[in-house]
Amino acid sequence: KTTSIINVVLNFPLSSMLAINRYWNENEAKTLLWFDISSASSDYGIRLPILRSSPEDQVLYQTERYNEDTFGYEIPIREEGDYILVMKYAEVYFAQSQQKVFDVRLNGHVVVKDLDIFDRVGHSTAHDEIVPFSIKRGKLSVHGEVSTFNGKLTAEFVKGYYDNPKICALYVMKGKLEDVPKLQPHPGLEKREEEEEEEDDGEGGESEKKSASTAPKNPVRSGPRTPNPYATDNSSLMFPILVAFGVFIPTLFCLCRL
Repeated sequence: KTTSIINVVLNFPLSSMLAINRYWNENEAKTLLWFDISSASSDYGIRLPILRSSPEDQVLYQTERYNEDTFGYEIPIREEGDYILVMKYAEVYFAQSQQKVFDVRLNGHVVVKDLDIFDRVGHSTAHDEIVPFSIKRGKLSVHGEVSTFNGKLTAEFVKGYYDNPKICALYVMKGKLEDVPKLQPHPGLEKREEEEEEEDDGEGGESEKKSASTAPKNPVRSGPRTPNPYATDNSSLMFPILVAFGVFIPTLFCLCRL
């Protein structure tokens, strides 16, 4: 199920954008817009404060669209250039991971795999999935893949094994990654990311230590071998001579006495 969105233009200071759900921001004088969309809507999270989100953007993460099967939206794009797809999410219902997991496709290309919002950021916390892509000479390029572009960008939310796919809000903007507004910092998430980085670094250090410990302490060097000092030892040849000499002396003594 795919819904076409047309005649939706927001006048941002830097570029034109498209949005789903209600979007209102007095600071940037955006137009209040809402759509009649065939997917189901939910405002279950409207009672929850959303972490990392500014007050004027709370409603974006508190409300959502979902469907019991794969669904999506068609966004018309008429100009070539570099674009960014920003998808906004917050988990306002489930309180553990592996409860809602789904993929996101962009014109058939999987751009987000196994999205588990709670696993990424926890409960009632804003999370943005940002996908850069470009349209040039009738071709769409995203994540290293290229396909023919017919003037419509199709964002699909793919039904998986765990609950229903959803989207809280999305927009497409023309520009670069650095042009995308950033979410507010979250100390808990930053600490978690730092710990994950430290774990990765620790694993790398341990592997280096392990490889160093398993290396031979006296490495073999190239070049001719050192001569064996015992290779020319003739002590083993002298033993029979000494034995014979020891037997000969007593025998000779006995003969002389006779």
